[in-house]
Amino acid sequence: MFYSLVVAELEHAIMVYLEGIMSSPWIYVAVFSIAFLDGFFPVVPGETSVIAAGTAAAALGNPNIALIILVAAVGAFCGDHVSYAIGRFGFSRIAKPGTKRQAAFEWARNALEERGGLVLVIARYIPGGRTAVTITCGAVHYPLRKFMFFDGIAAVSWALYSAGIGYFAGMIFESRPLLALLLGFSVAMTIAGIVELVRFLKKRRAKKAGELATAGTVSVGEPAASEAVAVATGSTETSVKNP
Repeated sequence: MFYSLVVAELEHAIMVYLEGIMSSPWIYVAVFSIAFLDGFFPVVPGETSVIAAGTAAAALGNPNIALIILVAAVGAFCGDHVSYAIGRFGFSRIAKPGTKRQAAFEWARNALEERGGLVLVIARYIPGGRTAVTITCGAVHYPLRKFMFFDGIAAVSWALYSAGIGYFAGMIFESRPLLALLLGFSVAMTIAGIVELVRFLKKRRAKKAGELATAGTVSVGEPAASEAVAVATGSTETSVKNP
């Protein structure tokens, strides 16, 4: 009985604290800022904050789900335009030939040539693809009007998708708001973990490919070096025998 009362009081205290955070206008500033920074400085996946806010909207009634979708979409849209500007005015400094970044941007360039602006929508859901494509759009001077059009579609669809996942998670356990929030946070962190895992595997694969290429260069060069030594030795021996 005592244990149940303690748990109930603790749950109530947590809910009061979370309601205070989620009902604050600053939650919209936070969601906008994370979505904005994710466009050109993807430290924390923007999906995490949007999913969490969507879960709270369903479980607690705050924040307003429509406003969350709006600020997330606008934040992502603005962040992508910063990324576009970086590509247009500073591409040569961030993508030096032979680097992994250069390889990613070459992929984005080829994808743009094949599929056009639709790549902006597709890349939104590919780990690391969003930044590569938006920077490449700036680097190749992709028409700004087309960029704005397709990026607007990408930003809105992404915001709807992320907030929808969180809202659905919150609706499942609407009668248990704390459980709903935990579920929403778990989904958000799982997605963030998958994104980071994919990035890690891509980096490791690229590193191994680079090591194999280096090893191949060394192994190809060794016979040539041996032949050169043999020729030089033979020439010396010949000169000694035939003074």
